[in-house]
Amino acid sequence: MKTYFALANKDPDSPYGLWFPDVTGCFSAADREEDVMSNAIEALLLHLENEEQPHSRQVHEIASDPSVAQELASGSYLIAVPLVTAKNRSVRVNLSLDKGIVDAIDAAARMRRLSRSGFLAEAAQNEIRGR
Repeated sequence: MKTYFALANKDPDSPYGLWFPDVTGCFSAADREEDVMSNAIEALLLHLENEEQPHSRQVHEIASDPSVAQELASGSYLIAVPLVTAKNRSVRVNLSLDKGIVDAIDAAARMRRLSRSGFLAEAAQNEIRGR
């Protein structure tokens, strides 16, 4: 999984704003702090859909970029945003879990009308996206 860094800032009376120094033209915003990561992931995925993925620099390279350094000095901060792409094919995996956890997963999956695999995939995506 590839990770890109986004520069986030928040001015008084405005939403959180984000931009990706390594992904030209990719921006995101969120009214609530808890939505920053999921909105950033979605913006990155949509922006790079059917496009070649640009090089992602390390955090020290990003932070030493003069335009980024100036923003960081003004109170902005960096967040690591994973690029979660869909491969549109299933892969069989073998997991070992406690029986009680499996029972709880199955019960929760039934309540949501999902298969165990569907539930686990959704839970993993939510965890990766910080939901």
